[in-house]
Amino acid sequence: MLSNFINLLSLLYFGCFKPDFLPKALFLTMRQFLSFFLFLLFFVIQLSAQDSGKYQVHSHNDYLQKAPFWEAFAAGANSIEVDVILKEGMLLAAHEIESIDPARTIQSLYLDPIRAGLKNESIEEIDFTLLVDLKTEALPTLEVLEKIMLDYSDLAFGKENPKGLKLIISGNRPDPKTYQNYPEWMFFDFQSKNLSADLPWEKIGMVSLSFRQFSIWNGKGRMVEDQKAALQEFIELVHSFGKPVRFWGTPDTKTAWKAFHEMGVDYINTDHPAEAADYLSHLSIFAYQNPVVHEVYVPDYKLDGASVAVNQVILLIGDGNGLAQLSAGLFANGNNLNLTQLKNMGLIKTQAADDFTTDSAAGATAYATGTKTNNRALGVDPSGKELENLPDILNAYGFNSGIITTDKLTGATPSAFYAHHSERDDSDEIAAFLPKSQLDLFIGGGQSDFESQLDNLKKEGFTIVKDLSDFSASKVGYFASQGSLPKALDGRGDYLKNSTDFAVKFLEKKEKPFFLMVEAANIDSGGHSNNSGMVISELLDFDQVIGLVIEYADKNPGTLVLITADHETGGISIPQGDLKSRTIELAYHSDDHTGIMVPIFAYGAHAGDFRGVYENTEVFHKIMELVKEYHSPNTVFTSVRPK
Repeated sequence: MLSNFINLLSLLYFGCFKPDFLPKALFLTMRQFLSFFLFLLFFVIQLSAQDSGKYQVHSHNDYLQKAPFWEAFAAGANSIEVDVILKEGMLLAAHEIESIDPARTIQSLYLDPIRAGLKNESIEEIDFTLLVDLKTEALPTLEVLEKIMLDYSDLAFGKENPKGLKLIISGNRPDPKTYQNYPEWMFFDFQSKNLSADLPWEKIGMVSLSFRQFSIWNGKGRMVEDQKAALQEFIELVHSFGKPVRFWGTPDTKTAWKAFHEMGVDYINTDHPAEAADYLSHLSIFAYQNPVVHEVYVPDYKLDGASVAVNQVILLIGDGNGLAQLSAGLFANGNNLNLTQLKNMGLIKTQAADDFTTDSAAGATAYATGTKTNNRALGVDPSGKELENLPDILNAYGFNSGIITTDKLTGATPSAFYAHHSERDDSDEIAAFLPKSQLDLFIGGGQSDFESQLDNLKKEGFTIVKDLSDFSASKVGYFASQGSLPKALDGRGDYLKNSTDFAVKFLEKKEKPFFLMVEAANIDSGGHSNNSGMVISELLDFDQVIGLVIEYADKNPGTLVLITADHETGGISIPQGDLKSRTIELAYHSDDHTGIMVPIFAYGAHAGDFRGVYENTEVFHKIMELVKEYHSPNTVFTSVRPK
């Protein structure tokens, strides 16, 4: 459709159609035309990605749009309204006498463009109707309309043309008893609450009423229940006669569009057809119903915040995970999460050294090294100088270390804990750092990135295992996939929970202090793709890991659990939801990272030390202060905190 539409616009500009067939607005300067072209192109691109079968939009007062007909058509509107006034034998598209423009007729704005679009195949088929709202007396106006349509018999619906254009007459209409006297292509908009089987239903195209007959709702919040019930009852009554229903004078908001769609309103009335179509077409990915509630572990809090030696540090990073993501997971899981059992929390400022909005590389480097760096950089400072990371430093204090991710192991977050490179996408260079690292365990996807390093990993003492059951090896590596791992909704299963369970048991058996970083990478992916199901399912998968490590902390004194994010992704808000059905709708301001502060939760030893609002680098420094308080280094290391 896109190429056909471009062809049509080119023909329009260069005058291959007679100007009197088209609105004067189309015959403009090249600059104006290009603006118009880009305007329509945007909507055609939007249309190509939409499934309009799940909803129907009515473009109200369509002739007032910047590009009458075309804007509604490109948005996939199924009903397009044109107000007409009969004057001097012409049907002029206008709502009142004062706004009449002799060049704006039903032919120039609608019938001619439709014919032209069919001719050059920009319009593949007529899957819409014209609702013609008569502002002048019905009988003489319809008489002129019938004469006009004689010249458009090739477009008109009928037995010989079952896919042709239907015109539904609204506004001033003749007596319903006479509907049968009108042509096949002409149908009528019935406007009454009194519906009965003896009405001429075969000539009724839709039933329309003023929304104000049922409700005074303004489209914000929620409709009053008894008003909603009355509206629903009428919708079902119309449907019992096999006809579509429309309401005019409706609130024109996303909340209203969604409410009417869910109630079964067939033609959703709007002055913003493109915006309404775009919103409704994405509802299936904006809203998500969680099918299963996972059990939540309730901590005993006996050592929460206790000033005891910190021997195990478990850092859980939800990539892209902000407060809205957490809230969505909470509401989708029966209003309860493992994470929301925790009492010690703070807020993290995430800015990178060279940018207000961080990426995962700079964000993870801040946690791993205590130094802000440039976006895309891993384990180096803004000048490119290598920085020691937590596994490197903690090794000198007798700690073992491990990393786990649902991403590839060369992904930005995990590699910040072993690599030192200025470009996060140089996977070959990044992979070369893993054998040289001070890690004792790694688990993640992306084995194909390490094919040239497998021998080096073995030389450095890593045993590459085929499953997570071998606790005897000195150092363990597990590649969960050749490439990227599946998302939770695509069947990843309990990979992250099982990997974390293995890791803590493996590190515990070494009978030494340990540090473990676990990344839930795909909350970020859901934010980037504006996919609510991915955001929520990945968050809930992450929360099951949180429950596991909180329970571990209760059973293993000296454990400090930290749960945070490198940044927020998507600029997410939660406009609507339903706690009973666990259905949550997310709205997205962006498809990228944002500079919003992210939460940090702490549990176990010294958890209270992580309250407050502070820079992401402070997480590293707070961990190191606690390590230094209770452990002595084998070699000298000085943590330089930025002033």
